[in-house]
Amino acid sequence: MTTIQGPAIFLAQFISDQAPFNSLESICAWAKELGFKGIQIPTTDPRFIDLQKAAESKTYADEIRGTVNAAGLEITELSTHLQGQLVAVHPTYDQLFDGFAPEAYRNNPQARQEWAVQQLKYAAQASQNLGLKAHVTFSGALLWPMVYPWPQRPAGLVDTAFTELARRWTPILDVFDEHGVDLCYEIHAGEDLHDGVTYEMFLDKVNQHPRACLLYDPSHFILQCLDYLEYIDIYHERIKMFHVKDAEFNPTGRQGVYGGYQNWIDRAGRFRSLGDGQVDFKAIFSKLAQYDFPGWAVLEWECALKHPEDGAREGAQFIRDHIIRVTDKAFDDFVSTASNSDFNNTLLGL
Repeated sequence: MTTIQGPAIFLAQFISDQAPFNSLESICAWAKELGFKGIQIPTTDPRFIDLQKAAESKTYADEIRGTVNAAGLEITELSTHLQGQLVAVHPTYDQLFDGFAPEAYRNNPQARQEWAVQQLKYAAQASQNLGLKAHVTFSGALLWPMVYPWPQRPAGLVDTAFTELARRWTPILDVFDEHGVDLCYEIHAGEDLHDGVTYEMFLDKVNQHPRACLLYDPSHFILQCLDYLEYIDIYHERIKMFHVKDAEFNPTGRQGVYGGYQNWIDRAGRFRSLGDGQVDFKAIFSKLAQYDFPGWAVLEWECALKHPEDGAREGAQFIRDHIIRVTDKAFDDFVSTASNSDFNNTLLGL
């Protein structure tokens, strides 16, 4: 069995213009001081990593890794959540998602998509240059406005959308395969891959591509009332990344999973800091240990109430307390009996 690595922290929600969150070196020192052992790096801020340069220059990639290692940390994975979102955008969201791309590609959906696809390809090569085995992204969404439609969807619409989604992602998955990196989709509201059924539909369309893997984040399943423990039983062979994030779902007579257009603090379903929500992390860490999960336990802080720095500090200890150092022997080995084939045959009367 394998002991999960960690604790690590996803930097996306912490990066800012204020020290120590405004440079790779200073944020690494901050994370190390809190007790983290790894960082997961988003790839849209060149102060932390220039994705194209990391893809095209092994020397630069070594420098980035050296900065992180000098702080006593490891890079767990890179993230292209925002770029992945732009691989597939329904026209309804064009203006909203334009902010995810550089100005030069805004108001031009085709150019924006081409930029996003190239970013994913850079991410595959950069991950290889950094010695990483997995990468996280979003699938994007062509169908999200139709998730609970009125009037009903036309026949064949879902199949057409997933065929197109697979057409866009298959060449990207092939590039990740060439570089020996698993591409992990974060199953998430707002994405066409938002639960197990949609993930399986996508897998069928990409011919069960070996690099089409998963990031596991139970908080998203709390909010859609999905069995997040059975999910591990079903998909553990594809789960290569893990976001440790808490959530709670408290429906009332006035609202449920849709949230009534309320702000996060007023929704029935809310993300919370670790230990403040309803996720059964003891069961999750046990299942991941049982299935030899090969990666890192990475804190993602998103909370409607608690300050992020408090969530990070408490989260490092929370993850450390939940990581199971797996055993290398059975508890009843002390009464075991030496065995050979003749002895076994004798016991069975053979």
